[in-house]
Amino acid sequence: MIEYIVIVIAVISAIIALMQKDLLKTAILTGISGACIAFLFVLLLAPDVALTQAVVEAAIVPVFIALAVQKTKRVDDS
Repeated sequence: MIEYIVIVIAVISAIIALMQKDLLKTAILTGISGACIAFLFVLLLAPDVALTQAVVEAAIVPVFIALAVQKTKRVDDS
């Protein structure tokens, strides 16, 4: 039963991430989605895949998105 709840949370966070205009919120929601998928891999008894999923999609990808957003902000010429 918990699997279905985690799947719903992952799908909803991914859909909300697609609809966001603020890219930092998108990065956070992508991390939530990745953490839910990693938890599903733990429930499916695949800890090696879960660890890789948690490191890559729940940690590294949101950080890279946030850094890219920070580096590409426009500076007003005032």
